[in-house]
Amino acid sequence: GKRIGSWGFGNEWEIFAAMAAEDLDSTTVSITTQDFSMNALLDGDVDAAQAMTYNELAQVLETVNPETGELYTLEDLNVISYEETEGAMLQDAIWADTERLASDPAYADAAVRFLKAIAKGWIYARDNPVEAAAITYDYAINAEAAFPVGPVHQEWMMNEVNKLIWNGSEFGVMDPAAWDKTVAGALSAVNQDGLNLITAEPPASAYSNEYIEQALAELVEEGYDVSATYTPIEVTLTEGGQ
Repeated sequence: GKRIGSWGFGNEWEIFAAMAAEDLDSTTVSITTQDFSMNALLDGDVDAAQAMTYNELAQVLETVNPETGELYTLEDLNVISYEETEGAMLQDAIWADTERLASDPAYADAAVRFLKAIAKGWIYARDNPVEAAAITYDYAINAEAAFPVGPVHQEWMMNEVNKLIWNGSEFGVMDPAAWDKTVAGALSAVNQDGLNLITAEPPASAYSNEYIEQALAELVEEGYDVSATYTPIEVTLTEGGQ
């Protein structure tokens, strides 16, 4: 009977994978489509809501708790980390045509160059988080923004994303254990309508580290550190992230 807020677009499957691991019946909950704010949770329209550590969680922590008159703290919340459940799934990827990668050298070369450019950008953001956050804020702040946030919020976002990316492993390389956990969760997940996400394991060609590893090797030759551990900066959240 609980109402769970989710953005949809596939994000809801982590909820169902985590529920399956605990033998919970997914048909007993209702999934409410939420926007990229936490208004539904704060207004009591849902009992629980999905949140990214780098965005929506901070939006709650930037909001005044009416019971205390102070900003919400983590102690005010019941936070369930997917990483501590069987619902943890990999998110975000770069998709390419497998057949063209194998048959078209120019296409494969473009893929490597594209990956190098992405890595260079995130290396810069890792080494210059405050400036990177400011660049993002300059682009994000506009009258048409659906959910405008302040510069402090952007620094929080940059800090938290860097923590996720730069954990000492090579940038962008698929972790087979994380892949296997994602597949297992996807196989077990059944949504509120009784439908499965997938019914068979994906083929070995579903992902490849070949092109990112080539890109990283070239970057190392150029003097870039592609497997650093990020040292977080101190970010003190303020109301509205301003």
